[in-house]
Amino acid sequence: MKVLIADKFEESGINGLKEIGCEVVYNPDLKDDSLVEAVRDSQADILVVRSTRVTEATLASGRLSLVVRAGAGYNTIDVKAASSRGIYVSNCPGKNSIAVAELAFALILALDRRLPDNVADLRAGKWNKKEYGKARGLRGRTLGLIGLGQIGREMIARAKAFGMDVTGWSRSLTPESAAELGIAYRQTIIEVAYDCDILSVHIALAPDTRGVINDDIFDAMKPGSYLINTSRAEIIDQEALKRAVKTKGIRAGLDVFANEPEGATGEFKDEIVTLPNVYGTHHIGASTDQAQEAIAAETVRIISAFKETGKVPNVVNLADHTPATHLLVVRHQDRPGVLAYVLNEIKAANINVQRMENIVFAGAEAAVARIELDGALEPATVDRIRAGNSDIIEINLIAL
Repeated sequence: MKVLIADKFEESGINGLKEIGCEVVYNPDLKDDSLVEAVRDSQADILVVRSTRVTEATLASGRLSLVVRAGAGYNTIDVKAASSRGIYVSNCPGKNSIAVAELAFALILALDRRLPDNVADLRAGKWNKKEYGKARGLRGRTLGLIGLGQIGREMIARAKAFGMDVTGWSRSLTPESAAELGIAYRQTIIEVAYDCDILSVHIALAPDTRGVINDDIFDAMKPGSYLINTSRAEIIDQEALKRAVKTKGIRAGLDVFANEPEGATGEFKDEIVTLPNVYGTHHIGASTDQAQEAIAAETVRIISAFKETGKVPNVVNLADHTPATHLLVVRHQDRPGVLAYVLNEIKAANINVQRMENIVFAGAEAAVARIELDGALEPATVDRIRAGNSDIIEINLIAL
């Protein structure tokens, strides 16, 4: 199995892939047309990327079966195009959670102590203890968390170490689970914004989260509050953020931006980073040695499982629900040709198979096939299947 790695990747991960018998092609500088050509020319089975964009043209250019995003998100991959071609898309959720939480707290401290401005003045030969000797401090402040996945939970532990109170919202949070986490439960994002001194965003980008931090949220925040975003820029209405910084004194610590260069280096212009009390980093939330080693190990685990079993851990583009309306359950002797016979009859009835599995019992004498269909077989067809093969023990059609 050939693996094309089109981004910077840990040596431990490359060695791990070789150890499980993969042929590895490592070219961390591929993107756009050069990536399309590399996928076509290498005839790789698997593509591994970090920040490199994977387009429909890339997916259509070769014989890819799997794309692994060596990181938590997958918004740089055309998942719809991958799904239409039967290409698995997988990622490595949670492996960078500690690194991202560490950076989020670094941004909080930088905002509170105005560390970048301190450094800039010292480098310019200016001493201004009078100005920078003012800070609010974190103890007793309230951290509001939007999203309580693994990163959000890492934030809770660090906030408590600083003596902070924590309030939070997520789709799955309940009063009971909030109590277990030791935080205050809030039903809406606005309620969190109203309560907190620092609002930190840790949700994935999706159609219903795009622009969810908007004017309404900033209106609810206290003047001079802090906003931290280490998730995705598109979650925040950028124009609303600029207005809040300019008119309400909101301080922002940002690791993600709406107009980031596609490569690791390049020219960058965004008005937001020119505003006072806005500090930015270069989308480096996951960029610690520890996080990258963990992501590399998870990537090797995903590819190893796919190579050995055909199943993909952390797959993100399988259908939650299929158009299946009926389930055909066939109990049969575990012998050659039984399933081929059943499937031929289903084909003749012009019914499509949506999903199927064949479970073999101990001793490999008998098995049960569960076949999801997008329509109902006629009773005569079911009777013909039952009578037409002596290895079929029983057959039932169930409406879903």
